[in-house]
Parts: sequence; structure tokens; C-alpha cells
Amino acid sequence: MAVLQLLIRLPRPMDQVWPSLSTPEGLATWFTPADVLQPRLGGTITLGDLGTGTITAWDVDRMAEYTVDPGGRIRFHLEPDGETASILRFTHEFPGETATERDWRHRFERLVASVA
Repeated sequence: MAVLQLLIRLPRPMDQVWPSLSTPEGLATWFTPADVLQPRLGGTITLGDLGTGTITAWDVDRMAEYTVDPGGRIRFHLEPDGETASILRFTHEFPGETATERDWRHRFERLVASVA
């Protein structure tokens, strides 16, 4: 299992970023289509070509974790950064070399642009 961890500063408060991490519409704007997303712990999720799995952590407005097969575990953890911004702590545990830091950085550039 490989692990990628990134820290991303976002130019919006948590409540404005959360939908981008936790809704099908939000994920599709910067990451991948979420064909199924049941927004609750234990809910089902299907993330484009990453696979189908379960929501393994869910704390509204703060944390979403999706564990999909074969894509691995993807965790988004938001924290406040003052009153006008937020910090995203991102972790992706995945088998082999199916994800790269460059790919994720490109996705997060799209996320920053979509919430700016």
C-alpha cells in the first residue's frame, strides 16, 4: 500500500468548500464523477474509474473518507484557517502506483479554482 498526504490551503471557509468534497456535483467539478454518493457513514459511493465502495468516515462540514475498490482510501479533512480560508488535509492510501502526487496536485489546482 502506498500513501500520499498533502496539505492544501483553500481561499474559502469550510462551509463553502465542503460541498466540493461531499456532493456528486462538487466532486465532478474538480475530481471525478460520483455516480452514487449516499452522504452518511456506511453509505455507498462510486467514484468514476476509481471504483465503488463505502463512506468510512463522515463528519458533516469537516471530514469525508471514501474507501473504494480498487482505488483505495481517500480522506478529506477540513480545518479552519482564519475566517476566510480553510486547510484541507488530504490522504490517499492506494495499491501499487495507481495515483501520483502530480495527478492529485493538478486536481487540487482545479479545486482551488472552483472555490475561488
